[in-house]
Amino acid sequence: MNTNHKIAIVSSSLGVGGAEKFASLLSFMLNSIGYEIHNIIINDFVVYDYKGTLVNLGEIFSESKGVFRSLKKGKHIANYLKENNIKIVIDNRSRPTISRELFTKWVYGSANKYYFFHSSNLEMYLTSSVFWAKKIFSDATKLICVSKNIEDVLKAKYNFRNTITLYNPVVFEDKVYEKPTNLPEKYFLFFGRFEENVKNFSLMLESFAKSNSFQSGYDLVLIGDGSSKDYIISKSKTLQIENHVHILPFQKDIKPFIQHAFATLLTSHFEGFPMSIIESLAVGTPVVSVDCESGPKEIVVNKSNGLLVDNHNVDAFGEAIKLLIDDQNLYQNCKNNAKKSVEHLSLENITQQWEQLLENT
Repeated sequence: MNTNHKIAIVSSSLGVGGAEKFASLLSFMLNSIGYEIHNIIINDFVVYDYKGTLVNLGEIFSESKGVFRSLKKGKHIANYLKENNIKIVIDNRSRPTISRELFTKWVYGSANKYYFFHSSNLEMYLTSSVFWAKKIFSDATKLICVSKNIEDVLKAKYNFRNTITLYNPVVFEDKVYEKPTNLPEKYFLFFGRFEENVKNFSLMLESFAKSNSFQSGYDLVLIGDGSSKDYIISKSKTLQIENHVHILPFQKDIKPFIQHAFATLLTSHFEGFPMSIIESLAVGTPVVSVDCESGPKEIVVNKSNGLLVDNHNVDAFGEAIKLLIDDQNLYQNCKNNAKKSVEHLSLENITQQWEQLLENT
């Protein structure tokens, strides 16, 4: 047990989103192996549970504005780390600004610094300038990638050598959930942020319309929140499928909705290591996913636990949806293989990998 070790997990928030959900899980994982956890969040948005102490900078500095607010938050983190003798910082945020991240280097000081890369869209996490990227991460203990693809790109483009891939974990439960009310009898599911520039709802909705699966009694349920909700509604009307597209708000407990879905859909332009796919497979629900950059092809084995489709191809994705409905042998095979295909991502396995990382760096 590492009872004398303290870790600060720095995140944008503990609100909705894959990275935020991961931060929540990480606090429980590291606490379970004896670390004292300090959850530092930049924005006042808490949905997910966490283990340890919460330092909510958005709440603390709610009256401050502009650049001075950011400076105050940074200084507060620096003082907090020093006062609490915290020697390990895990940075779970996006980091697109050079000046801010040079300031962050000062904030974290001499602590061991672990920086996360949750997406293959690396512009969210570091500058395109190799010089400044190396400057910012020169003293990083480890650059943690959630997929092999991301790690390969970091090595090839930036020549980083202090990288490691640690997959997101998934929680398994042998529990049968009651079907939530007001859901269609049979449905395909998407859950996540409603952001068209990332999730590509155009492809999802056009493919669903083209598949004509609603004529076989299958609807589409979309669960989440985000700036593209109105676009989704408008697009559904344009495609004349609005009566078969059901939009529900973010659900903290998403598992009952996944378990009763026919399959989960993912049509993103890019990903990191999509939580929606592994959460779906963990409860035995197959997936239909595009082969976007980073993530899906490291999870989905085509026609074994789901279907993997070339990206940005409406016809191909629509055919995949239809195939899963029409070929019951294929569907049952994918369903039977779903859980065991992600057993290596269990909370216990990923926690053990974290323990080894922290003990050996």
